[in-house]
Amino acid sequence: MGQNDLMGTAEDFADQFLRVTKQYLPHVARLCLISTFLEDGIRMWFQWSEQRDYIDTTWNCGYLLASSFVFLNLLGQLTGCVLVLSRNFVQYACFGLFGIIALQTIAYSILWDLKFLMRNLALGGGLLLLLAESRSEGKSMFAGVPTMRESSPKQYMQLGGRVLLVLMFMTLLHLDASFFSQPSQQ
Repeated sequence: MGQNDLMGTAEDFADQFLRVTKQYLPHVARLCLISTFLEDGIRMWFQWSEQRDYIDTTWNCGYLLASSFVFLNLLGQLTGCVLVLSRNFVQYACFGLFGIIALQTIAYSILWDLKFLMRNLALGGGLLLLLAESRSEGKSMFAGVPTMRESSPKQYMQLGGRVLLVLMFMTLLHLDASFFSQPSQQ
């Protein structure tokens, strides 16, 4: 079997795979982009008292206000996820999830922790991709994948979303300055 035959077989397989999965891939892409919000909302449900106690202890705001904060987070995240997955009011859901990111950044003092701040910015990048996709539902098959004929604010939202998503992977880097330093002589 020659290289051209092998290449043709791979392309046929890719075409067949795309035909079979075409209707499911946009849903999977949306689920991947909001999975952190979904996980966080479910975790808040199961760790209600720990979350409430943390907010109460950190901000000394009282049981009722801390419970309200946790409830707002839980409801906002799960409602936003359901709306995005059902493709109803996606823009409002994304803006609500942006608000949740801002609220959590302040409430959990993430602004001063570079690693968590970069992860929150990456979450914002995913939401930007969802917003860009929702601007023209019928034209795009995948959330955030550009087309050649577009020249609009949507493209800038996609670019910004992709750049911010890279920050998630940059948090995984562990650079060690000792690699560049000279060993000490004794």
